[in-house]
Amino acid sequence: MHWAGGVPLRVEWLGVRARLSPTRRIPQWPYCRKRCSYCSFNTYVVPAADEAAVRACLVREAQTLLRLSQVRSVTSVFFGGGTPSLASPSTVAAVLEAVAGAARLPPAAEVTLEANPSSTSASHLAGFRAAGVNRISIGVQSLDDAELRMLGREHTAAEARKAVEAARGLFPGRTSIDLLFGLPGQSRDAWAHRLEATLGLCDDHISLYQLMLERGTALAAQVRSGALPAPPQDLLADMYQTARSVLVASGFRHYEVSNFARKGALSTHNLSYWHGDQYIGVGPGAHGRFVPRAEGGHSREARVQTLEPVAWMREVQSQGHGTRSRAVLSPLEQLEELLSLGLRTDEGITHERWGHFCPQLSLQAVFGQPGEARALQQEGWLVLDSGGLRCTWAGLAVLDSLLPDLLLQLRRVLGAARHPLSGGPAEE
Repeated sequence: MHWAGGVPLRVEWLGVRARLSPTRRIPQWPYCRKRCSYCSFNTYVVPAADEAAVRACLVREAQTLLRLSQVRSVTSVFFGGGTPSLASPSTVAAVLEAVAGAARLPPAAEVTLEANPSSTSASHLAGFRAAGVNRISIGVQSLDDAELRMLGREHTAAEARKAVEAARGLFPGRTSIDLLFGLPGQSRDAWAHRLEATLGLCDDHISLYQLMLERGTALAAQVRSGALPAPPQDLLADMYQTARSVLVASGFRHYEVSNFARKGALSTHNLSYWHGDQYIGVGPGAHGRFVPRAEGGHSREARVQTLEPVAWMREVQSQGHGTRSRAVLSPLEQLEELLSLGLRTDEGITHERWGHFCPQLSLQAVFGQPGEARALQQEGWLVLDSGGLRCTWAGLAVLDSLLPDLLLQLRRVLGAARHPLSGGPAEE
């Protein structure tokens, strides 16, 4: 990740993510037709959004933040949400044209758009492809109508199948689907059946997420009231292990805690997050990590855009961007992020990547000495060898329980270091 390279860009419908050096960019589209019963995201249900105004603000904020970063190339773009597939292809095209005008957007750059089956007709998908999208991620969530109704989804199982088939026809090898497990009342056998049905439908990438009962959501309230049963933790763990085994046996690589791919169809955009690369977030509530070079900055900042769309648009119209908060990340904070995110992948953290962030202390110096990490290695959860630091197959499933000890050791070793860390990664 050299500054002269590119970044990822995320457009969080409204949000754009750019990876700087290379950069990724994420545009964020915050609007939905209805709120799902489990959703706690920054989404808004409105009678009609002023798409022209939103488009103009996405374009302007993308241009502003790309200039601020002084990035030369964008390596991937991810349109997230909300429901980006509710936008018109012309809005997607306008954002991509703005990116290409402010920085280089290589022809091979990965451009992903999140879509719901209820807003994913073949003609609409064809429009997105013509606009420059080359990868689709479809929020299937379940292939059971009763489960979909409980989740508050708009689509039926038949509509989900039709949407995936249409997407695979237009984006062969580059269609991903999302599935949820751990639904109230869902049994292990029912989950195994859903997996088998999914294998008969899917392309080469699947994302599996355990349903989180977030406070303030309708589904969480139903579980708290006793109207729906809360799934026991041992069942959730069993469902996850079942999915891992079934998908790996079907040729998928479990390359990240929640993501599976075969035939090399990994999400390069999301890998940039787990590798600790820089990225630019555009749109309401979008997050970013980059160095504001145009302001004379030399350290990576964590940035969050204004959440509420109307307030965000006012800020973009008045000052070119809607950044609500920004904070310089210390070298320790950057290493904590690298450790927490990098260990989510089957590759883990390579010595080269760690050295980019911490040239003063090697992985061996931090985690190879007697302490928490050594104990986790002896217990079979962690590996530290010539390839770097990574979880074992068993460790990847319980990463959240391993991280507190690893972060504690990281802080202790760095606190005792004779030469304090300075600067963070060399993002030239």
